[in-house]
Amino acid sequence: MTNAHKDALFILVKSLSKSEKRQFKLYVGRLGVNTDAKFIALFNLLDKMRTYNEKTILGSAIVKKSQLSNLKAHLYKQILISLRLNPVNQDTRVQIREQLDFATILYQKGLYKQSLKILDKAKVNAIQNEEKNIAYEIVELEKIIETQYITRSIPDRANELAVQAKELSAQNVMTSKLSNLSLQLYGLMLKVGYVRTDDDHKKVRGYFEKHLPKYQMSDLGFREKLWLYKAYLWYSFLTQDFLSCYKYASKWVDLFYDNRKMIYLNPVFFLKGNHYLLESLFYVKYSSQFKDTLEKLEAMVKSKDFPKNDNITSLAFLYINSNKLNLHFLQGTFKKGLYLVKIIEYGINKHRARIDEHHIMLLYYKIACLYFGMGDNKTCILYLKKIINNKNLKMREDLMCFSRVLSLVAHYEAGMDYHLEVQLKSTYKFLLKMNDLHEVQKEMIKFLRNLGNIYPNELHKEFQKLHTELKKYEDHPYEKRAFLYLDVISWLESHLENKPVAQIIHEKALALTR
Repeated sequence: MTNAHKDALFILVKSLSKSEKRQFKLYVGRLGVNTDAKFIALFNLLDKMRTYNEKTILGSAIVKKSQLSNLKAHLYKQILISLRLNPVNQDTRVQIREQLDFATILYQKGLYKQSLKILDKAKVNAIQNEEKNIAYEIVELEKIIETQYITRSIPDRANELAVQAKELSAQNVMTSKLSNLSLQLYGLMLKVGYVRTDDDHKKVRGYFEKHLPKYQMSDLGFREKLWLYKAYLWYSFLTQDFLSCYKYASKWVDLFYDNRKMIYLNPVFFLKGNHYLLESLFYVKYSSQFKDTLEKLEAMVKSKDFPKNDNITSLAFLYINSNKLNLHFLQGTFKKGLYLVKIIEYGINKHRARIDEHHIMLLYYKIACLYFGMGDNKTCILYLKKIINNKNLKMREDLMCFSRVLSLVAHYEAGMDYHLEVQLKSTYKFLLKMNDLHEVQKEMIKFLRNLGNIYPNELHKEFQKLHTELKKYEDHPYEKRAFLYLDVISWLESHLENKPVAQIIHEKALALTR
């Protein structure tokens, strides 16, 4: 039996809105022969099913097992055609592609002048909207038509098209080089993680400088600048230069606000740019600017002109709510953020098919941190278990590692001494497989391991000793990131000053705004 979460057709059918389902039925019903078609019967059955079950499909006598694969492929294709015809999905990029298709058909029929007329309009539209790859395809087709020696429309037409093709090709090559560099840096971060030593830093810098193409800012258009800022942003994240992250994320977002029509044409890049800007602001603890940026983003997403589709809705849910949690972490207002838990739980269920497992687990980790900050350690542990027991989380070991460390701390705070011992053994087994531990994590594990040997009257002294040790790493270029996952310093200070951890963080936030 195919897993519901892996069956592409079932996920596609379940993603359709009521209006999209209605349009699909109108589309396939336009010809009488489709009324009793098997693929419509399969569509109706899948639409009614709560979970994908191949036995139910085969038991319905709609199709034989040997024909099911072909029928599913046909239905999948018909749904995509229907969606393409839906006005909701007719954005500028799709419209330009459609005009190019029409022009190609006219050319093949020998209607050269009609084809060139459509191509000229489509090319202007493509260039204005920074769709230079499509613009280059259009120029190439114009060149093919002109070489037929049929139209002889303009004496210098050949030179004009040659110059246009050369300029667009150069711009597309620059975009390709910058986008390749950005993607390779992102892949490097997933593969080896952030730099941990000066030697790592030197290697990454050498790689970046070697692959960064030479450019003049005055020659770059919107899309080239976008990929340039993305490349610098990923380089800054890799090297843990969070001020530089803030600089280039700001340039990314400002680029959209300076070219507002691009927000509506490229809403996903707009959302991602804002998310990275907020992440950078969180890292450098600019809480007031963080709040302003988040409010501005939320207002833009809610505006009537902002594009609406399933993908955008899912990303907006993820980025806005994740950063709302971060705002409460920055301000130490954990209890005020409690209302977000139900919203996020509901959103995860609603958008699960379009949000990857890592981001879902990251939301659970943030919720766990929210409860930890409130002092509700048992609920914190419940959310951490969702991560620790997840067998599919292979990409981000650091998230798993910090989840286990926080779980140890929460078990200690909850007075669950027996469970703490079990957790310690389990965590040690996990950490032995990792050769990428922060010094902060090592010190935390050492401290928790020795808790059983510490007399109550010595506890304050041991907390002070750990605090002094960890303070060394608070501004360390390669260790400071550990504190972004778990504010150990504030937790220790809460014990030393006999105050709730939320109060400590809140007081620090107020001090930064003065």
